[in-house]
Amino acid sequence: MSKDVISGGQSIHAPDNLKPLLEKILQQALSVNEGKVADYIPALAEVNPEYCALTVATLDGNVTSVGDTTTPFSIQSISKIFGLMLAMERLGDPLWDRVQMEPSGQPFNSIVQLEWEKGIPRNPMINAGAILVSDVLVSHYSASKSALLSMVRSLCGSDNVCVDSRVHESEREHGSRNSALAYLMKSFGNIESDVEEVLDHYFWQCALTMTTEDLARSLAFLANRGVCPRTGAQITSHRDAQRVNALLSTSGMYDQSGQFAFTVGLPAKSGVGGGIIAIVPDYGVICAWSPPLNAFGNSARSMFMIRELANKLGLSVY
Repeated sequence: MSKDVISGGQSIHAPDNLKPLLEKILQQALSVNEGKVADYIPALAEVNPEYCALTVATLDGNVTSVGDTTTPFSIQSISKIFGLMLAMERLGDPLWDRVQMEPSGQPFNSIVQLEWEKGIPRNPMINAGAILVSDVLVSHYSASKSALLSMVRSLCGSDNVCVDSRVHESEREHGSRNSALAYLMKSFGNIESDVEEVLDHYFWQCALTMTTEDLARSLAFLANRGVCPRTGAQITSHRDAQRVNALLSTSGMYDQSGQFAFTVGLPAKSGVGGGIIAIVPDYGVICAWSPPLNAFGNSARSMFMIRELANKLGLSVY
């Protein structure tokens, strides 16, 4: 059996039972041998490269998973979405005077571009932009870490979401380039709080650990016009949900964002922990995880799985 679903104004043909299709795609992904586990953060270098997981969480509450979907992993840059949501809620449109919404065309940790553009990051999905967002949170919340963790736990309905202290410490010890970005923005007057406090929040945020199931559930509001389908709570406005999805479409996959839009056609965000989430408007969220990364810092197997599933079901929003 299958059913037609309208996503982004287009009809997709989704089987009632996704599991056989997900199993097939997962087995195919295991033969993808491209990439290597991130080793510039030592705690991530220790993760088993054979982990592989794929989850689809639909807006009707169904969650279909295959592989290592109950194993928590470091979500890294996917956490930038959660930080951005809090900053948009607290600061509103003035946020966009301090960070742009344009694709960077440069590596996600580029210092040169930030110097050229006088300390204003190109978008919130690159490192400089996420550090700027962390400054907004530290400046406007008395306990920015607690606010973020509470929001994520509420969104996925699980208290199991936590921060891996070893990853957090590893980030701090090997975060010189991120420190350079933060101090450069401070020199241009675009960081308000203490730089070390801002960086600590950023490194802490990147060390959030979640399963693919919890991560998929937590971002379902972006597929549902800003409303959490599990609770019915309005997490953000329809307009801001659209804005975040637009940023994910243009900048969420770093220097592969254009290629991902061309071959998959979904708003998406990757992290160097090997996770990728893709938003399917009016349908749900796909979350894939496999630690080995390609040259762009995106998980090779996760990209393969999401691309195969999107193409099989006709999920592109374009």
